[in-house]
Amino acid sequence: MTEQAARPRKQEQEPASDEIIELAPGVLRSQLPISMPGLGHVNCYLLEDERGVAVVDPGLPSKDSYVVLEARLKAAGFPLRAVHTVVVTHSHPDHFGGAGWLRDQTGADIVTHRKFRMMWDPTEPPDVDVEDMAVDEAELPPDEPFEHVRRFPWETTPWGGPGVDIPLKRRMWFRAARAFPKMRKMPVPTVRLDEAITIRLARRDWIAVHTPGHTDDHLCLFDPIEGCMLCGDHVLPTITPHIGGMGTTRDPLGAFFHSLDKVAAYGPQVKIALPAHGNPFADLAGRAQEIKHHHEGRLEKLHSTSVELARPASVMEMSTHLFSPRVQGAMADSETFAHLEHLRLGGQMKRLETNGVFEYVVTE
Repeated sequence: MTEQAARPRKQEQEPASDEIIELAPGVLRSQLPISMPGLGHVNCYLLEDERGVAVVDPGLPSKDSYVVLEARLKAAGFPLRAVHTVVVTHSHPDHFGGAGWLRDQTGADIVTHRKFRMMWDPTEPPDVDVEDMAVDEAELPPDEPFEHVRRFPWETTPWGGPGVDIPLKRRMWFRAARAFPKMRKMPVPTVRLDEAITIRLARRDWIAVHTPGHTDDHLCLFDPIEGCMLCGDHVLPTITPHIGGMGTTRDPLGAFFHSLDKVAAYGPQVKIALPAHGNPFADLAGRAQEIKHHHEGRLEKLHSTSVELARPASVMEMSTHLFSPRVQGAMADSETFAHLEHLRLGGQMKRLETNGVFEYVVTE
């Protein structure tokens, strides 16, 4: 039996279904196909009200994906002109993809968190407000010798390892999106939400919950009337979201822990959690704690590995102790870096630099 055959497929890997399912009053789930590592679909939620419909996370930025989105809307009984709002939970292509197209064709509002930024857009610097930082960066130690700035994913990493191996055609797409955003129909938010601001969808008010970690701009929405939490990629049912070190946050894992605690605090108020991938589930607080414990285990593994090595080791070497050969590479290195930096900022690791490559060792 092959390794692939022996390993059951995760919910998030399942191919997109063409079913339209009502999960709560005015809340329908449709699915759009995507082909990304570990993912087979994105849940595109449709929120019906007297104005028409709001679309949450409208898939990839491609014509093929948009055709499927139109078909899903039609199957749910909504003409394209009925779309009045597009909610984008965060700035990854499988979530914002159709937003610009819908805005162009319907005039719909594009709703994001205030910090929503395209990773390749140099015209919008990150806005960092001390009052809403999940991790108080003023209390963190000095952060030399590199600057936390946006990078293309294939560029040399801060820790000195290789970037993500992205095909040339896709690199050209990214560059074209940067140079000609209107031509690529890149979304420009018309409504940017702050923490605890409400927005009326599906005939009731939803509360904005800022949940940085997976991205700096990740947004969840909570409906206290029906107990629905739109989770995006923040809490997924059977996999853990990628927490990487290529963003502008100094401690993305610390921010993620804070965000997990934030949604867990809603506890029994949440009757159904609506993730961007996989199936809806009931115990949001329990699943958030499971994910947190998973990452705490990774921190312990890195610390114990460094003790056993008894010498400085690069991010790439430490990553081989944390991830199986099947998934090793730039993405695994990025998540390893985020964990090592969390340990360093907590005083448990030291960071050295040798010929442009970061190395980590436990503090004495």
